[in-house]
Amino acid sequence: MAKIIAIANQKGGVGKTTSAVNLAASMAATKRKVLLVDLDPQGNATMGSGVDKYDVEFSTYDLLVEDTPLDKIIITETIGGFHLIAGNGDITAAEVKMMEMYGRELRLKNALSKVTNDYDYIFIDCPPSLNMLTVNAMAAADSVIVPMQCEYYALEGLTALMDTITQLAKVVNPDLKIEGILRTMYDPRNRLANDVSEQLKHHFGDKVYRTVIPRNVRLAEAPSFGAPVMYYDKSSSGAKAYLALAGEMLRRSNKTKAA
Repeated sequence: MAKIIAIANQKGGVGKTTSAVNLAASMAATKRKVLLVDLDPQGNATMGSGVDKYDVEFSTYDLLVEDTPLDKIIITETIGGFHLIAGNGDITAAEVKMMEMYGRELRLKNALSKVTNDYDYIFIDCPPSLNMLTVNAMAAADSVIVPMQCEYYALEGLTALMDTITQLAKVVNPDLKIEGILRTMYDPRNRLANDVSEQLKHHFGDKVYRTVIPRNVRLAEAPSFGAPVMYYDKSSSGAKAYLALAGEMLRRSNKTKAA
């Protein structure tokens, strides 16, 4: 049965979508069956997977509102070797329409329950805000990965996000937990980054991934070529970091199962 992981941060520009796409590709490279759900109306995860968001027949909108069969919605051909449920501007309308629906916060959970046995991992790229789409992601997920930059305001925002996740867990998903905190766009020469990184480890302990995603030009360029970084430049530090992250997650998962 798939482990469902939401990738979320209320703050934009922290490498959330970059992490969703590249983690999905890295897990797929380890021969895991992976589904990526683009829940962000910007559709960046879709474009970064090599799929034109303007040219898809079905999107997350159809999943949440129209009850379209999943075999019609899921795109099985992506550059990263994972399956995709595409996102685009239509998702904004989905949020409005869901407001009138019974059990609206469980629409995504109920839809994904039909395919959980087909995958090892399902990653959900959340929008950078707390709205009905994010609530759906949190209700559907087993856990949350929080990507964040090591800067002062990010640390402040993380506390607020943790409170939000705790509150959502009480209301829609009592089993929801933090999968891990991922340090992104990391520059070890930056003293503040190192200070914040130490504070993170002090407060959150082993919830902070040992793997750090560096600030990397290739990582920033890859989305404009519609490819995960490992298919754009596999020798780049960004590609190696996300493969290392996938390895760390698998080791953690094996330890948990053994315990």
